[in-house]
Amino acid sequence: MSDIDDPAMTPPEIDEPSGALETSPNPSTGMSWLAGAIGAAVALSFGQFVARFSDSVISLVIGVGELLIDITPGNVVATSINNIGTLQKPLLLGGITLASLAVGGWLGVKQRSNSLAVPLGFGVFGLFGGFVTARNDLTSAPASWLVAIAAAVLGALTVGILLAVARRSAKADGVAAHDAIVPGSPLSQATDRRHVLAYGGAAAGAVALTAVGQIGRTSAAELAREQILTEASTTTSTVPGATSAAPTQAPTGPLPVGEFDGVPGISSYITPISPEDEFYLIDTALQKPEVDPSTWTLTINGEYVDTPVTYTYEELLARPMVEREVTLSCVSNPVGGNLVGNAIWSGIPLTELFEEAGIQDPTNGQHQVFSRSVDGFTCGFPVPLAYDGRTAMLALKMNGEPLPIIHGFPARLVIAGLYGYVSATKWVEEISITDWIGVDGFWMPRGWSKEGPIKTQSRIDVPTNRSQFDAGMTTLGGIAWSPTIGIEKVEVYIGMDATESIEDESTWTEVELANVESDETWVQWRHEWDATPGDWLVRVRATDKDGVTQSPIPVAPAPNGAEGYATIVVRVA
Repeated sequence: MSDIDDPAMTPPEIDEPSGALETSPNPSTGMSWLAGAIGAAVALSFGQFVARFSDSVISLVIGVGELLIDITPGNVVATSINNIGTLQKPLLLGGITLASLAVGGWLGVKQRSNSLAVPLGFGVFGLFGGFVTARNDLTSAPASWLVAIAAAVLGALTVGILLAVARRSAKADGVAAHDAIVPGSPLSQATDRRHVLAYGGAAAGAVALTAVGQIGRTSAAELAREQILTEASTTTSTVPGATSAAPTQAPTGPLPVGEFDGVPGISSYITPISPEDEFYLIDTALQKPEVDPSTWTLTINGEYVDTPVTYTYEELLARPMVEREVTLSCVSNPVGGNLVGNAIWSGIPLTELFEEAGIQDPTNGQHQVFSRSVDGFTCGFPVPLAYDGRTAMLALKMNGEPLPIIHGFPARLVIAGLYGYVSATKWVEEISITDWIGVDGFWMPRGWSKEGPIKTQSRIDVPTNRSQFDAGMTTLGGIAWSPTIGIEKVEVYIGMDATESIEDESTWTEVELANVESDETWVQWRHEWDATPGDWLVRVRATDKDGVTQSPIPVAPAPNGAEGYATIVVRVA
């Protein structure tokens, strides 16, 4: 008898439960959610990667963000700017990303009970992504749809592969289809070890795509700007891709220094943009347009233009430029806020360009200068304001440098005395002379005023609110502005009684003002205070050269600019 025939050597038969191992078991809820979230991350990362290396598409997150901005009421936007300032855009994009990952995770969990959840869910993801990215003025619609659908397919495949790996791992460990993989159990730990490489690899791939998409290539706009900076000390500069060299002016030289620039804490007379950019940044663009100056043009047209004209960047750069110091402010700047800056702008007066285009009846207040950015932003102001003597220019330089990309390279509008939302179009590509009535810019349908003159305002820079310092001589200082009218005087109130009447003129002290280049810039102010111990309330107010003093009544920024006195509380020990 052979060994195999020996009953003692024959393995016993094993009774298998009915249905066991006939189908693959479901992974745990946590692993399913993770698979869905990783799939969404892969889709978003793919979109970001392609957007960075293409001039014809934007990322899926940016597309969704732009849609939300377009449909958000103006008062909500104003509230967000007042409360979180420049953080609103990073928080918006971060929220969209987290929401996308959460939806992906939910689809991964639903796939456990519905095999169509992931295909259908990511299909909707792709269609929505195609819609929101194709609507952007800077994109190619076919390319946007293709990238969005490809991202959705890639994301769905990632989820499917990860869930399949999880099921096969569980099946290999002998888990029945109707059994659950209990998290933390020895079987769960063995299963996790088998597919951790798949999950980790997919997640690492998403991170790598995102990282490369952030680093990416150097855009044509960046290359052109760097080349102009490099050649600024020579007599000619060549725009990349242009057919010939264009003469350029010599650099501006050292920036003007304000009388109180040396006082710690007081804003410098000219807001620096290098090596660190301190000029405020508020606009509707979630992704700043990077415009290739070799293909960019500016067109001046409209129903009240006799001869529409189009200029290349090279042609504009070759023209004589004027240089002006002008303070710009955002209409959303709260009382005492930092959404204001003063810079040296170099460019071409709009009146020169309008003369070449043949503007009809420049004194007609029922006509407007209506400008459009390459990303679709629009705004307008009455034509006569370009002719009343204020600075109204097509700016090509800022503080002696080519415009930074985030501030409008290759060209933008700078109109003294008007809030940016009605005048300061960045990345401008078209200026039309149209009717004032019936043609509204981006912010008018969202509840903001059609006219936007900058209101007289003042700010306390030093000391800071709720600071504490020792008794003795202390410097109070800050800035005030009222372009194009100018500042006549600045006064401060220093007291301990918050209920004391601010209408009592004897409670106000006039302070020292620095000299300025023109009425279009802000003015630095300073006051030496012999501080005694106690809790003090400090207010500031400005009076413009028309004799109008700031109103003490608080007014919110919407719809046409904030009002009220900047106020701080300090403790003197």
